[in-house]
Formats: sequence, structure tokens, C-alpha cells
Amino acid sequence: MSKALLICNGEKPGAWLKKLAREADFVLAADGGADNALAAHITPDAVIGDLDSASPRARKAFAEVPFIRVTRQDNTDFEKALDWLTLQKFDECIIAGATGGRLDFTLGNFLSVYPYLTKMNIVFKAKGCSIYPLIKGLKFSARKGARMSIIPLTPCKNITLKGVKYRLNGADWQLGQTGISNVITAQKTEVLFDSGYMLMYLED
Repeated sequence: MSKALLICNGEKPGAWLKKLAREADFVLAADGGADNALAAHITPDAVIGDLDSASPRARKAFAEVPFIRVTRQDNTDFEKALDWLTLQKFDECIIAGATGGRLDFTLGNFLSVYPYLTKMNIVFKAKGCSIYPLIKGLKFSARKGARMSIIPLTPCKNITLKGVKYRLNGADWQLGQTGISNVITAQKTEVLFDSGYMLMYLED
């Protein structure tokens, strides 16, 4: 599987970003995300967007890095980056720096990934946690005692949770119902559902 790391212009990621960069096949910065890459001493493979946010300092530091200008103004730099990664047929996208900062951007980013989930696996990384946008079930390994939450963003049908303290078995949840601060009790954990869109929060 080919894995991309997408660095955005939200809160500044910590030292853990360098580990994500080492594990990625390709590092893409979304416009002002170039400054987050620079702060973390990471040289991206490319920078993309309408290119109105990357600072002169980042442009100078990354003079040898391709800057891909996308002129359309009816979507965000984040979406421009996802469009490009989809065209390059990456299988997985790890997103850093897409939370924090302006709340409208954070919420928008969580919703913007929905159309791309049929094309690649996506996970948001932030300090101390991962956030998985899901349109299908997920089996994963996690630390026992870690907190996890599920937050449906649309009605979700036939939700089943295994390997957690508070289990579900075939529950139908409407928008507004949430499962906050469940606890991982088994190394192998499952979130299963038939239809809908939800976010799963998982503590590191």
C-alpha cells in the first residue's frame, strides 16, 4: 500500500510528526502546511494549494520543492490536496495539522474527507490521539485502557462494538447520539456498522 502524509495549516504538530514523515511514501503540504513542515524540520515532496498562505520563509527553505498551484477558489487547500492524492492513487492518507486552530476549518475538514473515503483510507493524527472517519467497519489493535469514542455524523445502522467496556450489538443511531469515552478492553477491537458516516476517536 502507498501511504501519503498530508501536513495542513492547523495547530502545529509535535515531534511525533517526524515519525509519521519517516513512515510515509510521500509527504505533501497543503499551502500554509509548509510552515508546519518547516517547523518540524521536514522537507515535503511537494506543496499544493492556491499558494496564498505559505510564508516567504517556507518558500525560501523549500526552493527545490515543487509548488503546485491550483487556481480554483470553490474548495479549500485541504480539498485540493486530497484531489491530487486521489489522482496519484494513494491507498492511505495520514493527515496532520488539520485540527485545532480555527474551529470552522476543523469541522469542515472532518466533513470534507467524506467523498474521498471510497478511494483511500484516511486518518487524522493529533496530539495523543487518532481520529478515523468511517463509512465502513474497522478492525484495529489498541492499547488496553485507552479511551475511544464514536460520533455519528449521519444516521448509522446496525452498529456493533467489540473489545470495549460498553458494547453495542446491532444498534441504530440517529444524528445527535454519541458514544463518548468508551474504554478498550481487548487488544483486538472492532467497530462494525452497515451504513452511515461516523468519526472514531482513539487515544494513543
